[in-house]
Amino acid sequence: MIADGLQDFDLILASASPRRRQLMEDAGFRFRVAETGFAERWPGQLRGREIAEYLAAGKADSWSEVIAPHQVIITADTIVWCHGKLLGKPADDDEAILFLKQLSGCRHEVITGICLRDSERKKLFSVTTGVSFRELSNNEIEYYVKNYQPLDKAGAYGIQEWIGLRGITGIEGSYYNVVGMPVSELYSALLEFTRINITEI
Repeated sequence: MIADGLQDFDLILASASPRRRQLMEDAGFRFRVAETGFAERWPGQLRGREIAEYLAAGKADSWSEVIAPHQVIITADTIVWCHGKLLGKPADDDEAILFLKQLSGCRHEVITGICLRDSERKKLFSVTTGVSFRELSNNEIEYYVKNYQPLDKAGAYGIQEWIGLRGITGIEGSYYNVVGMPVSELYSALLEFTRINITEI
């Protein structure tokens, strides 16, 4: 792994998402995984990125263990915002089909809120990616829901899966944000948060 100064920190990813873990591993982060058990609820007046940031901050605030020096807790939450409403993880196949019908032929936003927390402070930010789907047929939607696993994904789809490869016509912003974690933006934020100047390494 290239020396970037972050190896001197104990990075803790407080997330159950296998895609976030994989992306951070692929990007060369050294970290360990924990979970906070935070209940994902938010005030009804929040919209879009406000929800994603609220949830990320809530997960960070629910961290109950003492944070030691040089430890950084990383929490994140990804939402899909479409037609002025949130599409979270579908409860069942019927809701997954409903979500995908709403996304069909439309542009929506995938928003990841991220919170970094150490023993003294927090940094909260979000990354937004615009995603456009072509018109999807009922058969395509039902095939995807039957043969893949949409229930653990915000908006009921994975951009890297069959429906993304066949159905997505364009994205504006970070591809990896849609997969589950905007790793480049996270890296930059960690360097700033830990006050590492990469030009001096």
